[in-house]
Amino acid sequence: MPRPISARSARALLNTRPKIAMVSFSTKGSAKHPVLDKIIKATALAQERAKTLGLEADIDGELQADAALIPSICAGKAPDSPIAGQANVLVFPDLNVGNTCYKLTERLAHAAAYGPVFQGLQRPASDLSRGCSADDIVGIAAIVACQALGTKS
Repeated sequence: MPRPISARSARALLNTRPKIAMVSFSTKGSAKHPVLDKIIKATALAQERAKTLGLEADIDGELQADAALIPSICAGKAPDSPIAGQANVLVFPDLNVGNTCYKLTERLAHAAAYGPVFQGLQRPASDLSRGCSADDIVGIAAIVACQALGTKS
């Protein structure tokens, strides 16, 4: 059975309960599209695995980014969400969307963004932009090193 890697990584790196949002262009059925079926199924699978393994994490989707991150918007769009607009982990449907969003967040919010951090591989791995700084390299190296400490050879 696959391990809930993102939840465990969040717990280890943030030292807090993982609040995982499966991000999409729809919140709780506000749109209909075959792509959303993948996100809805992935959310149900992640919730089931977390429950089976006794992992303490809140997992919800499909959620638009604003509902995942802003409590007042989540209250209106997804009032029963266990995330409650306070996601600390965002799971994107593919690398294209994830890379686009993290770059926007980094630039518009003037935030430190580390990643992408790949999950589910046999060994820890990440990626860096061509334009990354020395601080970016140190930050992602620290994350990958922490993951490596938890990896059994």
